[in-house]
Amino acid sequence: MRLFAPLLLIVLALAASVSFDRPLPPADLVIIERSDCYTLDPQRMSYQHELRRARVLYETLVNLRASDCAIIPGVAERWECSADKLVWTFHLRANAKWSNGDVVTSADFAYAWRRAIMPDSAADYSQMFFAITGAEAFFKERTRALAEYSARGVRESRSMTSSDAEALWQATVADFETRVGIATPDAQTFIVTLEKPLAYFLDLCAFPTFAPVHAATVEKFVSLEATTGRIVQRHDWTKPGEIVTNGAYVPTVWRYKRDMRLMANPHYWNRDAVIAQSIECRTIENPNTGVLSFQSGGADWLTDLGPEYKTEMLGQRRVYLEHYARDIEAGLARGGNVDDVVGMLPPPTEGERRDVRGFSAFGTDFFSFNCRAMSAGGTANPFADARVRRAFALAVDKQTLIDRVTRLGETVASTLVPLNSIPGYPVVQGLGFDVVRAREELASAGYRDRNNDGVVENSAGEKFPTVDILYSTASPRYQNLALAMRDMFKRELLVEAECRGKDSKLYKEDLKKGNFMIARGGWYGDYGDPTTWLDLQKTGNGNNDRGYSNPKLDAMLADAALETDAAQRLIKLAACEKWLFTEEMPLIPLCTYVTVYMYDPSRIGGMTEHPRLEQDLSIIGRKTDRKTDRTRESQP
Repeated sequence: MRLFAPLLLIVLALAASVSFDRPLPPADLVIIERSDCYTLDPQRMSYQHELRRARVLYETLVNLRASDCAIIPGVAERWECSADKLVWTFHLRANAKWSNGDVVTSADFAYAWRRAIMPDSAADYSQMFFAITGAEAFFKERTRALAEYSARGVRESRSMTSSDAEALWQATVADFETRVGIATPDAQTFIVTLEKPLAYFLDLCAFPTFAPVHAATVEKFVSLEATTGRIVQRHDWTKPGEIVTNGAYVPTVWRYKRDMRLMANPHYWNRDAVIAQSIECRTIENPNTGVLSFQSGGADWLTDLGPEYKTEMLGQRRVYLEHYARDIEAGLARGGNVDDVVGMLPPPTEGERRDVRGFSAFGTDFFSFNCRAMSAGGTANPFADARVRRAFALAVDKQTLIDRVTRLGETVASTLVPLNSIPGYPVVQGLGFDVVRAREELASAGYRDRNNDGVVENSAGEKFPTVDILYSTASPRYQNLALAMRDMFKRELLVEAECRGKDSKLYKEDLKKGNFMIARGGWYGDYGDPTTWLDLQKTGNGNNDRGYSNPKLDAMLADAALETDAAQRLIKLAACEKWLFTEEMPLIPLCTYVTVYMYDPSRIGGMTEHPRLEQDLSIIGRKTDRKTDRTRESQP
């Protein structure tokens, strides 16, 4: 009998574990992601796959229509802006509800926006809120108050207490309410006052960081830390069973790095437009395993085709498209989109495929110059001279890099903003490939082969320093690009270069410290405006890893920000970008990123071709489940 109790406990534990690990019933839509979400807190979500999920778990004031990224109503059914473009008034729909049945109120938005602005939360996108009157000042005051709070304990030689922390917190809440331009006159009205007009403010409002959270749920997991005065947020509120969402779906199962089950939110105001009633998001980190799982019928959509052989797979798609070129041309002429037309064609034969597709994305691949006056080693940095930067940019044959290195058919980029990705933004061309001019630019900076030894020297006979090219070892792509560019610099400019690969963490550390001469980079736009790219070069911008600073650029961006005519503003920004990439060259744009998906268009519908790739999971589904009168795309 003494052995029986322990054995019984073991049996019960095993039975419980088996029941918890029991396979889930088949979902209406199954997708494969390379990474799991780190969090389901919308104020902290930042990776692309996280933001895609955030858009259907939480609904913002306004939504982006996936097909064209137009602004459409979300929780706010209507809104108006004052004549001076500073005051925005949003009217929330009465039938917007949380997944527990509570009504979504203006207070929920105010609470969420405050926690996003708070320095305590260390949110990646806090600065997005600084366009709101008083938001940046509030952030700085809270930062100062926390520092003073800690100093006070030292000064008074005592441990700070919970009552001290509570007093600081009450002062912070009062400061927010009086200083920050957010008002909630009633439960269905949300008013925002801006520091200055912001042409893309509605686009920001559609970004998941601006989503509301269910304050009562979140607050159960919030506490004040007496020693620091900071808000401490425990993240158990984001777990299934606790989390409350206001979007199309609610997570019911989350087995970290394995899978997540999303079920249609029965209280979502637009639930009739939701296609898949259940979505399974599987995490398969190994790219080859992901492909095998998809090809065995285990998923409907592989969101990131990772293996190097994806170039061959895309080649098989091209063969298939060429086989039916006339049929596709005729289908497109009748007004169909590529997926619908291709999905109606006969199945592929050997050596062909239609379940792979590359999309030009809202992202640009580039290599940064270190623009600081001095190198990390304390020597003069040749790349502080714009002539040197122009020379190196002109020496890069980008089409060859695409054809022989990346091999994904990307579009060559000479500027940062992807072509045709922002309505009304003029086409801007930067520097291209020009070896003759590249050598002339380097010579004008004082470097030429003075003694015909195949090496360029300055007037003192000192050879150009060996160029340090830093890259991340996270992908073979980065190494291959770095090696190819090294060879181009040697061939075209007679300059030696060395490639230095580091793992992602160490690479980022070197990048932030300026410990490089040229470094691999890249950027996906956060919102649909050129400033999501151009602000990267502003003096002091947190993502300005190049250390580039020019008062002229800062003034040009400031002038464009004051322009109230939308078309003229875009023209000014285009002029700014042209100047940056014909004169200053803080970085070398290489190409527009290509995102490669796996899905069969004969089975799956609802994918968008828009460059921003804001894929809306609520309207993607198997074609047997789709009904055109139920799609959220029909919103005005």
